[in-house]
Amino acid sequence: MTREPQILACSGVLDPPEGFRHVGVQIWQARQLAGVRKPRMCLIPTAVGDAREHVDGWLARAATFGDAELSHLRLFTQPNVKDVRAHLLAQDVNFVSGGSVVNLLAVWRAHRLDAILRECWEKGVVLAGQSAGSLCWHAGGVTDSFGDDLDALADGLGFLPFSNGVHDDLGDQPRRSRFREAVGAGTLPPGYATEDGVALHYVGDRLHEVVSVLPDRNAWFVEADGAGGSGETALPARRWVPAG
Repeated sequence: MTREPQILACSGVLDPPEGFRHVGVQIWQARQLAGVRKPRMCLIPTAVGDAREHVDGWLARAATFGDAELSHLRLFTQPNVKDVRAHLLAQDVNFVSGGSVVNLLAVWRAHRLDAILRECWEKGVVLAGQSAGSLCWHAGGVTDSFGDDLDALADGLGFLPFSNGVHDDLGDQPRRSRFREAVGAGTLPPGYATEDGVALHYVGDRLHEVVSVLPDRNAWFVEADGAGGSGETALPARRWVPAG
């Protein structure tokens, strides 16, 4: 049975609250969307330079959520699988790590992963990821890939026609204001921002639901107000974690 195209675009939890028990649960959310008992799941850790410790940590966390066929795709210094396209198309979930979205996009385009992952998406393989692994699917967003000043990135993969802001928490999080400035100025198109722990579940290229691993969290739809600024609409998230 052919599945509809799905993307789970997540903000990870940068500063877990005391007693937080759900580290890695966005991996569980992604496997639930696949809808199979023993999913095939591949980590794509390009955004962290294929760091071995990140791969090991992700595989260990993913294994705690039930039986699955786990793998990873390294691109440095050469792909670790013989046929990258066949491997990614054979998955139920391709999960992308956080890190540098700018480096991720450059390396993916050099290896033609942009076209391969679009094919995966269109064929119903769930695409998921955190931070850079959220931004990449959108038209653009705000990134610290170039430095702490935060720059607008307007050449994402564009599977989704919206911009994306991650780690969009209230308070002194500069990403929040910078994202709204870029949307208000027209540098980025209207889009969705997520607080830590919140994920956007898209079906096709439209938002289906907002889910969270933490209580009382929001996503935000942000659009230009026509006067150089921006307006926002809160989208409360449904808490979605394993029972028990």
